[in-house]
Amino acid sequence: MNLNNNYFLLRHGQTIYQKENRGMNYEPDSPQKLEITEEGKEMIKKSAEELKDKKIDLIFASPFLRTRQSAEIAANILGIDTVNYDERLIDLNVGEFAGKTFEEYKNFFKSDREKFFKRPKGGDNWDDIISRFKSFLSEVEKKYKDKNILIVSHGDPVWLMAGVLRGFSKEEEFLATRKTQKNNLYPKVGDLIIP
Repeated sequence: MNLNNNYFLLRHGQTIYQKENRGMNYEPDSPQKLEITEEGKEMIKKSAEELKDKKIDLIFASPFLRTRQSAEIAANILGIDTVNYDERLIDLNVGEFAGKTFEEYKNFFKSDREKFFKRPKGGDNWDDIISRFKSFLSEVEKKYKDKNILIVSHGDPVWLMAGVLRGFSKEEEFLATRKTQKNNLYPKVGDLIIP
């Protein structure tokens, strides 16, 4: 894929939900906004330090609290004055599975491939995330040229964004880079992905 800019993808730092494996959560529906833990802050600092020599020009982030906190830490380390928040970078909405276990959500699908097109009630699927990101990317590519851009988002969005930036067009191409594969693009919390 020919791009006008260079992109770096960062998953937010660890939250208490992740630390304690509390299950599925979707921030707008949560009474407890998901702040990042002290360990999460250290994860982001470490990843931001890795980017110092990349001369980051712009930071875009999901407006959820955990990504805002992570982006602000990175911006401070990288000397960026402003973080740009964009709703198209938000996390996967798990709909009816918010507050339920990972196992309940997983059992809703017969396979990972279904996650591209099947939606839980009130939620998103992976194609929704890809469409949002393509809209975001198109706008950024028209507006900027030769910039180094850091995007701070969430696990599924970061992985899917990496696939889009690599030019993946088929579900199989995305799935070949998920979790257990040698060329894994699925980030752990605080991970930096350079597509």
